[in-house]
Amino acid sequence: MPEHFQDLWQIKAKSFVPADAIPGPEAWAEAYRDRAGIFAEFGKIICISVGVLRKVKENEEVHVVLKSFAGDDEGAILRDFSDLLRKSYFDPNKHYLCGHNIKEFDVPYICRRMVVHRLPFPNLLDLSSKKPWETKFLLDTMEHWKFGDRKSYTSLKLLAALLDFPSPKEDIDGSQVGRVYWEENDLPRIALYCEKDVLATVQLALRFKRLPILEPGQVVHREFRR
Repeated sequence: MPEHFQDLWQIKAKSFVPADAIPGPEAWAEAYRDRAGIFAEFGKIICISVGVLRKVKENEEVHVVLKSFAGDDEGAILRDFSDLLRKSYFDPNKHYLCGHNIKEFDVPYICRRMVVHRLPFPNLLDLSSKKPWETKFLLDTMEHWKFGDRKSYTSLKLLAALLDFPSPKEDIDGSQVGRVYWEENDLPRIALYCEKDVLATVQLALRFKRLPILEPGQVVHREFRR
C-alpha cells in the first residue's frame, strides 16, 4: 500500500481500534487484514452473486437461478453486473433489487467502487438525490425484520436458524473471504458462499410472505464468470 494510504488507513482504523491501545506497524497491518475489506475506500469487489426468481411454465413452480460474476478484475465484474441491470432489469417501476442489509452495505459499496472505476450507474443504482420513497425498488430484508426498530442488526445466519432454512455460512463466513482469496486463491469457493447468501435471502423473503421455501430441485447454479 502506498505510504500516504497507510497514513489514511491509520486515521480510519482509529474509529474501531481501542482508545487505550497504542498500536505499532504490525497492529495497523493486522487491522487492515481483518477489517479493510468492509470499507469501500480500502477494499475491492471480487464477487457479485445474483439470483433471479422464475416460474416454470409447466407447473407454475418457482425456481431461482443463481449466478456469480467473480474474478481479480474488479472493473470487469462491475461492468458485467451493470450490463445485466441495464439490459434486463432497468425499470424501477417493474424490477426490484433484494438483499439483506442491501441499503446500508451492498448497494453503497458497489456504487462507491463504480465511482472509483468511473463507471456510469444503471437505473436501479442511480440513487443520487432520490428520496426514501423513491427507492421502493430496493427491498431490504433486514429492514423488514426491524419492523421500525433502528437500534439493532440481525444477521442472515441468525434469521436462518430462527426461521428454519439452511444457513449460508456452512463453509465460510464474510470474515474469512479475504483469507480464502489472498492466501488460497479459491474464487469458486467464494462464489459458492456468495450464492448461498443470495439463496438464503430468497428463502427469508419467502418466509416473510409465508410461502414455502425452495427445495434443492428448485435451485439452479450457473457457472460463474471469471
